[in-house]
Amino acid sequence: MADAQTLHFSLVSPERELFSGDVKQVDAPGVEGEFGVLPQHAPFMTVLKPGVVRIHEASGVTPVFVRGGFADVTPAGLTILAEEAVRLADVDAASLESEIAKVRSDANDPGDEVRRKRAIERLAYLEALRSALN
Repeated sequence: MADAQTLHFSLVSPERELFSGDVKQVDAPGVEGEFGVLPQHAPFMTVLKPGVVRIHEASGVTPVFVRGGFADVTPAGLTILAEEAVRLADVDAASLESEIAKVRSDANDPGDEVRRKRAIERLAYLEALRSALN
């Protein structure tokens, strides 16, 4: 349980829980702008856009890229339900560039319109992730 100086934070993606613990602050990319949540923050809920969630712990800041999702601040803390999430420290730049090249090829293929649309969406995510690494 978080005390008055910390905030309980959970970050969950469909694949797994990426983080759960007490933190000093969390900054997140809301659709209406970046926002920060501190202990004892007023409750609210918002939609997230693709961007970096910064988790401020006593040991430092952990950046996590999210593809979007929802943030829910309650008296119990902050929960982020992300569509997709990855710790920036876990991203291999060479593998990312390889995936971007493959997906870009699929996005430019006029043969299968459904596959092309999915590839365009995935490409936007991957390019935003690459931008976050830089």
